[in-house]
Amino acid sequence: MARTAPSRPAPAGRPAPLAALAVTAAGTAWLGAVDPAGSGLFPPCPVPRLTGLLCPGCGGLRAVHALAGGEFGVALGANALVVLGAAALAVLWLAWWLRPQRPPRVRAWHAGAVLAVAVGFTVVRNLPFGAALSP
Repeated sequence: MARTAPSRPAPAGRPAPLAALAVTAAGTAWLGAVDPAGSGLFPPCPVPRLTGLLCPGCGGLRAVHALAGGEFGVALGANALVVLGAAALAVLWLAWWLRPQRPPRVRAWHAGAVLAVAVGFTVVRNLPFGAALSP
């Protein structure tokens, strides 16, 4: 009896990347229309209130608001890590779009690398020489 190769699932096509893009675009458009700094819709971040330190996400909503308005310098000033993360996600999405049958794989070390960058960013932005990274 001859062995047959295991069947591969059919390529998913592009509905998943398009759905991810639509959800991201809708959220970004809404955040672009609503100013997080002055709308009163968003509660203040509890980390600086409780610790006096800036977390890696502080200024993230303002950064996305500025990106949606095309203000890249303002976005970088609000949270450079969010801007770089958005650029990385855009590159990953493009790879997913170009090869939907083989989406980019997330490996265990990726989570460790993201955590290390976030911790490093947090430490630097809370030191006197990292004041430029503060929102």
